[in-house]
Amino acid sequence: MIHSVAIASVTADEILDSRGNPTLRTTVALADGTTASASVPSGASTGQYEALELRDGDPSRYSGNGVLQAVANVNGPIADALVGIQPDDQWRIDATLIAVDGSEFKRRLGANAILGASLACARAASLACGLPLFRYLGGDGAHVLPVPMLNILNGGQHAHDGPDVQEFMIVPLGAPTFREALRYAVETYHALRDVLREANLGTSTGDEGGYVPRVNSNAAAMDMLMLAIERAGYRPGDDIAIALDFAASSLHDGELYRLPREGLTMSSAEMIDYLANWMRRYPIVSIEDPLADTDWSGFSALTAALGADVQVVGDDLFVSNRMFLVRGIAKRCCNAVLIKPNQVGTVTETQDTARMALSAGYGAPVSHRSGDTVDSSIADLAVSINCGQIKSGAPAHGERIAKYNRLLRIEKMLGEDALFAGRRAFRHLV
Repeated sequence: MIHSVAIASVTADEILDSRGNPTLRTTVALADGTTASASVPSGASTGQYEALELRDGDPSRYSGNGVLQAVANVNGPIADALVGIQPDDQWRIDATLIAVDGSEFKRRLGANAILGASLACARAASLACGLPLFRYLGGDGAHVLPVPMLNILNGGQHAHDGPDVQEFMIVPLGAPTFREALRYAVETYHALRDVLREANLGTSTGDEGGYVPRVNSNAAAMDMLMLAIERAGYRPGDDIAIALDFAASSLHDGELYRLPREGLTMSSAEMIDYLANWMRRYPIVSIEDPLADTDWSGFSALTAALGADVQVVGDDLFVSNRMFLVRGIAKRCCNAVLIKPNQVGTVTETQDTARMALSAGYGAPVSHRSGDTVDSSIADLAVSINCGQIKSGAPAHGERIAKYNRLLRIEKMLGEDALFAGRRAFRHLV
């Protein structure tokens, strides 16, 4: 415990995220002069039950996307509630934030206001304790470096004119260390650029840094990914595998799934067959949101059919919320949950969901958002819970690189105690 060093002030400012949209930076100052800040990301493909991201709705500022009300909520009721509390009492801090909001899904104060305060308090406490954030949050047992899942080819809502599938990710699970895994990925990313240029396809990038080629089909995008892995000198499936995010809620009209690039319209059962065919053709180790967030029965059927051979990740389905994860476990939907702190709103709730998932035998990859900042806290969070997986986009753009560089730093800090998750991160492979 930190004795007699209480929270002295909590303030917030409106800043910009990687898409040029407003977000919050919250700063916590302690009585001994320690200060720490945290910035909050924003998603484009969002689940319908995510905690509310509070926007002003004033069309005269940032097309209604301003966050001055969320800033005022931090500077007003949140600051009033937190000043005087010990910064290392994270459970009390987060319980206080939840109580002050008093609504379902953080609709009164906004999850963006609440998360900034929660995370900045954790950062301030870690500094006051003289500990790196991953150690403060995870204790002495935090030592597993996650396998990066890098979105190097974009589509869906992250990249107009791209493929139907939102994220085509490379997963360097065959590397011996995180540092080497990142090198494998960077070399493959650069090789993909060359492959696209040779095919006279564009190399503009989407929100998360991946390339956005105008391909004729989703399978063509997969084939280019495979060629890039080989061109970089690696073995598909052994050195580098593939992960996908279908973001299928955006492909679902309430009854059927529509893939415009393929000219396909499919039922849930047909979508499962479509994915099974892809798994026979490509070394896919993880599929995120392959069905819509309302299709619980479809997820149960998909997990029963494919879950022994691939990681089935629920993002929009679970929105990092422990309540929805409980339902998913009971219905045997998915075998992994994506962890995004701003979906649920506090550090404690985020950790609780991740720990429940891991204890139930589910994977729990930690993830960035498409609109992000240079805040690198999810790198520390991934190590703190030893989850073994992290998504942070392509090895491009400062807000993505910040997370990978932080993990390089953590690996160096841990020294011989660092353990790279590798293939062990994907439970169906071990």
